[in-house]
Amino acid sequence: MGQRIVLIGAGSAQFGFDMLGDIFQSERLAGCEVVLHDINSTALERVHKAALEYIDANGIDATVSATLARGEALAGADFVVIAIEVGDRFALWELDQRIPREFGFRQVFGENGGPGGLFHSLRVIPPILEICADIEHICPDAWVFNYSNPMSRICTTVHRAHPEVKFVGLCHEIASLYQHLPVLLDTPIDNIEFRAGGLNHFSVLVEARYRDSGEDAHPRVLAEAPAYFENLPDYGTILKHLHALQSGEGDTSGPPTPNNPWAERGAFRVLLEKFCCLPITTDSHIGEYLQWGTDVADQRAVHEFYTYYKKWTLRGDPKIKATRSERFVEIVEGIVDDARYEEAAVNVPNRGFISQLPDWIVVEVPAWIDGKGVQGIRLDAMPRGFAGLLSNQVAVHDLTAQAVIEGSKELVAQALLVDPVVDRAGAVEPLIEAMIELQPDFLGYLS
Repeated sequence: MGQRIVLIGAGSAQFGFDMLGDIFQSERLAGCEVVLHDINSTALERVHKAALEYIDANGIDATVSATLARGEALAGADFVVIAIEVGDRFALWELDQRIPREFGFRQVFGENGGPGGLFHSLRVIPPILEICADIEHICPDAWVFNYSNPMSRICTTVHRAHPEVKFVGLCHEIASLYQHLPVLLDTPIDNIEFRAGGLNHFSVLVEARYRDSGEDAHPRVLAEAPAYFENLPDYGTILKHLHALQSGEGDTSGPPTPNNPWAERGAFRVLLEKFCCLPITTDSHIGEYLQWGTDVADQRAVHEFYTYYKKWTLRGDPKIKATRSERFVEIVEGIVDDARYEEAAVNVPNRGFISQLPDWIVVEVPAWIDGKGVQGIRLDAMPRGFAGLLSNQVAVHDLTAQAVIEGSKELVAQALLVDPVVDRAGAVEPLIEAMIELQPDFLGYLS
């Protein structure tokens, strides 16, 4: 019998289509049973219909069903994927960005870190805890993979509330190293061994080595990186180009030229030059965790990144494609086949993988994938200075998790006041009350 794979949040704008495309290309998962679950019946039916048509048109050996009943979906699951948001994702996210700024709080973005990241967490974690409670009861042996953000706060809270659930976070940001390292080191990616880690959206390269010679390549990466990124278009320019191509309005003659290459890499540049670290992502992510992020990040470029990301995500008529873009499928294959391979980035409880952080916090590290599942790898080369920046997030994650579990406004206030991004005390409680009033369906449980 094939594997039973449950996709929770399958009706979202792109997730269901992308994940199905990857699953359908896997020879190892032939004969699998995919169960689609969502709370939006219209969106769910759209994805289900597309999946059945794709299977029929391409002779795919898989079955796909859809259900609005979560218990029915989870029964007998071997693997569960969670990719959910609540309400109108972008409208709520824009409140996370705008309202804290109106109260005088400086933040770079508002998705994963800072005040915006906290309210995003308070909104999305409770339904994920409900899902995990069902998993613990219905399919306790299933491996659960989370794609929702704020990744590290979600995962940390889940492991505190449901420590027996085999819950792993996955993120796409590590893909940037596969893009940049071959150019920086002038060698194919297959000739590069590398490891990166930290917190999700706040990770850096910590090791790099040439496979053929065994030579340490990390010094060359750091030496070559400033000139390389000086000539690389910023993310906003790249996404604008991609969106134009998607709409048929772009110049197909070649990639976009640099506009202001450091525009979305101000905090990135400080980490590179002052901390001797190569971040794996740009300011819209790493800047959220840094108390000096707003001093060096170009807010116009960050907003441009968000604008084109939103347009790209909401582009019309998504389709199932013959791709292998989601790391989840390779991980499932590795577990099923007992492959014992190294996966570049997973989010799991620390357990000594980054020695400067407590064991309970969820960190992003490489991992061994085999028949036992997902086992993190220790990063002994974590730079001391960057480890200090990571340590600034420990209390934030601790109090966020406990605030959700207890539904406590007092702990929400403390989570804000320990955040290095927050430099105002008097506006904390008014901000909390304003956000609850604006989002009562999602934050009304706080008392």
